[in-house]
Amino acid sequence: MQSLKEYIVAQMEKLGIQPKKALGQNFLVGESVVQNIIKRVQKYKPQTMIEVGPGLGSLTYFLRQMPDIDLTLIELDQKFADMWRQEGLKVIEKDALHISFAEFVQKSKPVILVSNLPYQISSSIVIERCLDANPLDAMVLMFQKEVAQKIRGKVGDELYGMLSVMAQTFWKIETVCEAGSREFLPAPKVTSRVLAFEKIESKVKDKKKYLRFLKACYSHPRKLLISNLESAYSVPRSKSIEYLTGIKNSEKVRAEELTVAEMIDFFHFVG
Repeated sequence: MQSLKEYIVAQMEKLGIQPKKALGQNFLVGESVVQNIIKRVQKYKPQTMIEVGPGLGSLTYFLRQMPDIDLTLIELDQKFADMWRQEGLKVIEKDALHISFAEFVQKSKPVILVSNLPYQISSSIVIERCLDANPLDAMVLMFQKEVAQKIRGKVGDELYGMLSVMAQTFWKIETVCEAGSREFLPAPKVTSRVLAFEKIESKVKDKKKYLRFLKACYSHPRKLLISNLESAYSVPRSKSIEYLTGIKNSEKVRAEELTVAEMIDFFHFVG
């Protein structure tokens, strides 16, 4: 029986293509990783599904076999887009960062996003999906391991920061599995990790304002919060001091010292 790697190599030879570095194309060939992703997707019992960057179909092959699924592929590479259209699948030939996901959440729920994300758009697509007025129900996404660590970071972790806070404000996030460099063709120089996101109810309603607030908090990571917010968000120092001394007994606090819950409360406190 043909292995996934053999299938991907055969597809490349058939189409006469090589992975495009500019598009972050590293084709997933690790069968155990694919199985873990599909199992997690099946757990959500999706009715509408979007896959970003299907490429040669390591995931698509299995996703399209799930019964009663409205599957849409988002593919920037014209050759791959044409290939999937010829297979009879719905394809949007655009950059995933330039697509409104609002149309998908109007369809049958649950609505799930699945992707072995190109590394260069991974952080941006998480931020964008946090900002959606009507969010997706869940996402199963692969990241460079360091980005995944940032997303799941906690206070005290070296990689805890703005991305951690933004993602955890709107999603419950779990690690699905690891993916070493040998799970891809060609093998990247970094390892990867798959994360699962489930939407949660958040006290934050003005998401764009919240993102501006977080950007201000982390605008100069080595500076104190009171300075960052005064210069980048026009918050009087006295207002910041009132909140920070109330929870930390000190005004000398940096952004990475606040938990997600404390940052949300701080956002509402300063108004």
